[in-house]
Amino acid sequence: MAKILITGGTGLVGTKLISLLEKKGNRVRVLTRSPKKNNEFKWDLSSNYIAEEALRNIDYIIHLAGAGIAEKRWSKDRKKVIIDSRVNSANLLFTKIKELDISLKGFISASGTGYYGAKTSEDIFIESDLVGSDFLGEVCNKWESAAMQFKDLKTPVSLIRTGIVLSEKGGALEKMRTPIIAGLGSGNQYLPWIHIEDLCNLYIKAIEDKLEGAFNAVAPEFHTSISFSKILAMSTSKPFTKICVPGLLLKIVFGEMATILLEGSRVSSKKIEQLGFKFKYPELSGALKELF
Repeated sequence: MAKILITGGTGLVGTKLISLLEKKGNRVRVLTRSPKKNNEFKWDLSSNYIAEEALRNIDYIIHLAGAGIAEKRWSKDRKKVIIDSRVNSANLLFTKIKELDISLKGFISASGTGYYGAKTSEDIFIESDLVGSDFLGEVCNKWESAAMQFKDLKTPVSLIRTGIVLSEKGGALEKMRTPIIAGLGSGNQYLPWIHIEDLCNLYIKAIEDKLEGAFNAVAPEFHTSISFSKILAMSTSKPFTKICVPGLLLKIVFGEMATILLEGSRVSSKKIEQLGFKFKYPELSGALKELF
């Protein structure tokens, strides 16, 4: 049993993760701007405040907090919010843990497969590959660098580079389930994905096996936008059209943010699998069957 503090615990992944952690006997606390439950504690980035009782005697921090990458167009101000919500929150946690002289057993931070950049290539990216030179690469690089501060406190750090999270409610699938399902742009870009239960189990493994370093949180089966859309259409009994949504239209609607829809490469899951992690949903068809 461990005492675990989670940021972003009221979100899609956090809610599921807390449920699984508590089922295994762990005690979970949540940092939130508006605490409502007994295990929820207030924090406020604007005033650099964290309720100290949330931090006392904790073993691990799981840092999930961050403004949604795909919620709004990437204006200059929105880009700043996306980065600051991740970096400043990690900086605040680091400052308070250092001030209170708390010895953590581990700091586990979310990150994204966007670390490698939003690009379509023949490469299969592994954890040792270089960071991308675009906005997503910048976000993930700064996010991970903020997490890596904890190594200065002799705290093991794990970085979970997450693909598209598939869940029954909310998240990417909810936006993909249009009346007619089609690929996007060329349709040849890859969509690294993972079932939400596998993602949560990977976080749990990071704690239980004391993992350190970066790990790609993606299923081992690769899919392009077209092949993903075909399987999604079959799984939801909706029509599929071979005519992809034009990239130009997506750029008009979403601006620069359209790159996350129009570009994507394969990302390898071999590192975590070689450490004994078993995906419950390694194939997209099985993952979608469970969700629908």
